[in-house]
Amino acid sequence: MTNAISRGRGLIATMVVIVVCSGVVQGYLTPLLPVVGDHVGIGGVGQNNLYLLSQVAFAVLTPLLSRWGDMWGHRRLLLIAVIMVAVGSVLIATRPTTATLSVGMVLQSAVVGFFPLLAGILRSRSPEHGRIGMSVLVGALLLSIGTGGFVAGTLSDEHALAGLWTAVPFCGPAVAAAIALPPSTAPRAGRFNVPAALLLALGLSALMLALTKGASWGWASPSSLLTIAAAIVVLITWVRVEQRSSHPLIDLGMLSNPRLAVVSAHTFCIAFGAIGFLGANAVYLGTDPDGNGLGLGLGAQDISLVSLSMVVAGFLGSTMTPRLARAIGDRAVLAVGGCAGAAGFLSLCLFHSSVPQYSVGALVIGLSTGMFEAATRSLSVEVVDEADTALSVGVNEMALSLGAAIGAAVIGALWSSHTTAQGHITGAGYQWAWGACAAVALAGAAVSLLFRLPSGESRPEAGITHAGRTA
Repeated sequence: MTNAISRGRGLIATMVVIVVCSGVVQGYLTPLLPVVGDHVGIGGVGQNNLYLLSQVAFAVLTPLLSRWGDMWGHRRLLLIAVIMVAVGSVLIATRPTTATLSVGMVLQSAVVGFFPLLAGILRSRSPEHGRIGMSVLVGALLLSIGTGGFVAGTLSDEHALAGLWTAVPFCGPAVAAAIALPPSTAPRAGRFNVPAALLLALGLSALMLALTKGASWGWASPSSLLTIAAAIVVLITWVRVEQRSSHPLIDLGMLSNPRLAVVSAHTFCIAFGAIGFLGANAVYLGTDPDGNGLGLGLGAQDISLVSLSMVVAGFLGSTMTPRLARAIGDRAVLAVGGCAGAAGFLSLCLFHSSVPQYSVGALVIGLSTGMFEAATRSLSVEVVDEADTALSVGVNEMALSLGAAIGAAVIGALWSSHTTAQGHITGAGYQWAWGACAAVALAGAAVSLLFRLPSGESRPEAGITHAGRTA
């Protein structure tokens, strides 16, 4: 069986099983939190704290799992991560309490390691299928996120806690797929830098805490300012420790790679709106329309259908990206994706008073999401040596997470400053938020123009990632 899935379509199909589990886990729980919170006695503040806890876990586990994979083997760490997700999913479903939800969501956050670790295996075992494989995996991820949320919402319509079982059936096949995958052949080296890991975890935790709680604390409040200052001090200390270490957790020289820097900056800018806007999207769709036509007043199932249509557009964007890169080049693909995201948000600024009007902009944003996720994940694999593949993809995942978190924080701040006495968001609040997302997406398109192929290197064929390509 291992020989049958060691390369090509069999390898990619096995990886899809793991990615589908990741997507369902990422998509099913968020729409259930209000219903589950009421059932187990977790109020709005508690639900927000659960979200905060998961975001901190995402930020901390991304570099750790990526680095451990490059050091100790991508398949070994992938299996550990999948088992963590499976245990967390079963724990949440079987005994939902505040404590088990907290522990379960932290364990489920190990999904952040799936893509970097899968990229390491794919590059070493089947480099000629790198680009098409990555686009298929991104498409499967997007579809399963939307489908997971829709299925969970439908199950919970029948029974409040039934939706908590949505992810469990996908965990067993994912564990089996992780066992069946071949190990990567990338060289392993280095020792784990514990002080650097602790400093990075503390710094990222403080930063994510400030971003997720800043709107409720007040951005100019002592709590926000002190938390941001602490994050900066700890992260600066981490940089100095890494620079002096013979075995750094993250080779900071990698961050000076101009191609990886451009790809990660582009990822940050597009994720700012495309991912950071998802919560705002649900709020607008679910808000009862006012006298100015703001809000669409949709129910939970209709909201999930709009979200599902966006991920279908994302799937199309992802699957067409390799061919588009062959036709017009990587730099143009990044620029087109950024411009598409900006066009989608500008469409929302102008046309948002009905579901068909709103859906036009939302679908374009979904298309842009699929394009940037497929393109940047493929490029982050190719711009470094094979031994650093998982860590490079992990750096790009960090850029995505930070971009989404900062985007959501900026949208929240803009909404907070444009509300009525009754707490409703005004038209200006929505317009400023959509406009900010459009502006940052355009900045991402502009950054992509700095991307260059090394001199003498030709444009890769669609579906091909060249083994051993270096920056």
